[in-house]
Amino acid sequence: MSMAEYFLGIDSGTQSTKTVLFDAQSGEVLAGASIPYDLIDGLPAGHKEQHPETWIAAVFDTIAAVLEKSNVDRRDVRGIGVSGQQHGFVPLDERDEVIRPAKLWCDTSTAAECEQIINDLGGISETIKEVGNGVPAGFTASKILWLKHREPENFARLRTVLLPHDYINFRLTGRKSMECGDASGTALLDVRRRIWSKKALSAVDARLQEMLPPLIGSDEIAGTLLPALAKKWGLGLDVVVSSGGGDNMMGAIGTGNVAPGIVTVSLGTSGTIYACSDHPVVDPQGEIAAFCDSTGKWLPLVCTMNVTVATEMVRERFDLTHEELSNAAESAPAGSDGLLLIPFFEGERTPNVPDGTGVFFGLRAATFDAPHMARAAMEGTTLGLNYGLNRMRALGIEPREIRATGGGSRSAVWRKILADVFNAEVVCVKNEEGAAVGAALQALWAYRKHSGASASIRELCERFVGLDESTRVRPEPRNVELYRVLQTLNDRIVRDLDASFGLHRAFLTRQ
Repeated sequence: MSMAEYFLGIDSGTQSTKTVLFDAQSGEVLAGASIPYDLIDGLPAGHKEQHPETWIAAVFDTIAAVLEKSNVDRRDVRGIGVSGQQHGFVPLDERDEVIRPAKLWCDTSTAAECEQIINDLGGISETIKEVGNGVPAGFTASKILWLKHREPENFARLRTVLLPHDYINFRLTGRKSMECGDASGTALLDVRRRIWSKKALSAVDARLQEMLPPLIGSDEIAGTLLPALAKKWGLGLDVVVSSGGGDNMMGAIGTGNVAPGIVTVSLGTSGTIYACSDHPVVDPQGEIAAFCDSTGKWLPLVCTMNVTVATEMVRERFDLTHEELSNAAESAPAGSDGLLLIPFFEGERTPNVPDGTGVFFGLRAATFDAPHMARAAMEGTTLGLNYGLNRMRALGIEPREIRATGGGSRSAVWRKILADVFNAEVVCVKNEEGAAVGAALQALWAYRKHSGASASIRELCERFVGLDESTRVRPEPRNVELYRVLQTLNDRIVRDLDASFGLHRAFLTRQ
């Protein structure tokens, strides 16, 4: 009898779906496959949508490709885990068919509905008291109310509300469920108690409770793979599908961020920084997202909108390769001789400055060159993330180690800036497919429990999440102090410019 055990980890995102095959003996990713796709074209400004069938086709095709590439005995595949883009609204009718395309996390067309929900709950402070979070346009609640207001004929057909990863689980198992990590990004879940808020549900619709599937634990299974799919892929009839979770929650597992003291920072187009906590971390100011994680703990999270957006703009303007950009940044001193970039090119949500623009502060002859601008871009985006990390610190989070992922983490000089600005050790994980690997690890955890074996997610992560020690950087005290001063300057400039950003937006609308 074979002792091999394999798990499929699926990361269904906004731009692509990636699937990996994880070997639970060696901890290796044996094969991976990815399929890209786009948003629906031609929608009005602020509307960001995708057809859920696009995700399903990509999931099915990448599973088939990974199994073909790996050439393992398919009967040894034990489980599947799904990571999905957060906050998307998948509406199903009484026949469990999708009513309309899913509105995504990046859809901002529901601002009026956000305001209405907050007002119905008694204002932002009362809203945070009720559910632990505000109701930003990205979250799911306002999308449901938008459907009720703008497409009443579709809302009349609505019978089930699912999030993207829930819908993929449903198509894999035939069963509907939700998991608290992803559900905490709906603005409908009381994150402290992990139950639906009756007040928040009522602010959307009196019937909403009956449209939501049951909440299951992070270590539970959503179901077993449908026999027709098992036959299609040559798998056994007992393959389990774990509860899954949102991409940030699965990214936390994939970077081993499942115990207090570890913080993950992701340097992509946007930036995220999140920590594991044994207790709910609710920010009365609403700047920190008070999420549950997908292991039974909590995942306070900050998201900034402009990270590699800023470095790519500098790189392209000076016609540099990525290596040349890093070399240029390294040739400038820490602090960029006083040049500071406020990188709000797409506006910003932490801090909440939707009308923000990019601002270079401290430009003079000595800093008007590629090295200073390259370093200022890396430092400015990192200071923006540290604004959020400092807010976490004020709420009791104490980072011991920062685990860096995303394209920006490949730059050695940027990792050094991270360590000095955050005043913490920074290291990269060996495997870059954090969310997909996290989904596979969660599936292994759920499979062990389902099979009657004992295993903790922390033990599994300590065993299987490898760190690339060659990337580890420790903070330099002199630079830590320099960046502390620069952080104060950064925060003050943002505060002083806030009103000016609004005036600038008003000026542009008159042109």
